[in-house]
Amino acid sequence: MDNVIRVSVSEASRLFGVEPKTIRRALKSQQLKYIVVQGRYKINFNSLLEWSQGRTSIKNKLANRGIGQYVDKWKIKNKLFSPNPELIHRGEKKP
Repeated sequence: MDNVIRVSVSEASRLFGVEPKTIRRALKSQQLKYIVVQGRYKINFNSLLEWSQGRTSIKNKLANRGIGQYVDKWKIKNKLFSPNPELIHRGEKKP
């Protein structure tokens, strides 16, 4: 069985940069896959990604107000920890 990542409504709203009521509307209209654990929604993260990428406004909020705003900070700038392109090409077999 695959490891399924599930998040709460509040976690989903923070990650995707939208209001919790937006997530709840998507749950009500059955656009998201979820389970209920102790009376709380646990939303399948894959369904959240698919839902967000299908709607331009949500995709923009993800990039600007959600977790997407941190992507540039995650890029590795230290060459010591970046993959060396020469080492990568040496490992490849040439025809």
